Amino acid sequence: MSDMTTARSAPAPDVPALEVRGVRKTFEAENAPVRALRGVDLTVAQGEFIAVMGPSGCGKSTLLNLVAGLDVPDEGAITVAGEEVTGRGEDDLARMRRRHMGIVFQFFNLLEGMTVLENVVLPSVIAGRKRKMAETRARDLLDLLGISDKASAAPGVLSGGQRQRLAIARALANEPTLLLADEPTGALDSAGGAEIIELLRRLHKGGQTIILVTHDPAVAEAAGRVVRMRDGRVVSDDSAAPGGSGQSPASRAAGATPAHAERW
Repeated sequence: MSDMTTARSAPAPDVPALEVRGVRKTFEAENAPVRALRGVDLTVAQGEFIAVMGPSGCGKSTLLNLVAGLDVPDEGAITVAGEEVTGRGEDDLARMRRRHMGIVFQFFNLLEGMTVLENVVLPSVIAGRKRKMAETRARDLLDLLGISDKASAAPGVLSGGQRQRLAIARALANEPTLLLADEPTGALDSAGGAEIIELLRRLHKGGQTIILVTHDPAVAEAAGRVVRMRDGRVVSDDSAAPGGSGQSPASRAAGATPAHAERW
């Protein structure tokens, strides 16, 4: 596999890749409201690789969706590369996602009616890149991720690990500030999962900022920093176990609270 360094347009070095301040989110349910996030503060420096961990229902995927602008917080502010995410309209949010965010889902979300190459080209074309330039970028990414020989194939013929590599290539098409990965190994066997974690390590070495959501401690060890959540709060924020590939964070999450949650 080639060097994983990718050319990316980045904010000024002293601007955090992500800042989350006082974010709260409540979902209405039949019996009682579900307080998914209860005042989350988090800062991620450029070039960090962090894992957000916690049990099912702790709020980690909700946090990722809010960062990506796929949902709206009830309170608080989120900025990516110094640009406010909160308070934008749908069209503006879509443009911001194209500039700053690449999203990798557990179940790939590939376009089965397109070839592998077309799946990677499409985000760049939508963002306004000329077709030839988009194809060049897509072929480079497929080469970097070790699936260039599958460019003309349909996604359906790929293995699970290859499909997730394709999803990562698509997420990187527009050179995002943040690569957001929501349980990217969850639908893979152990060998496929190990391949994806090694790939994320290599992307991080190339300078990519990565936020990985997982419930698996073995997966979290790939990151250099582990943020643990419980009951909608950040309860700890630590360097990962030895062997993690991350950098020392420039700043830590503010206002981490004790492990016990407030009563509803």
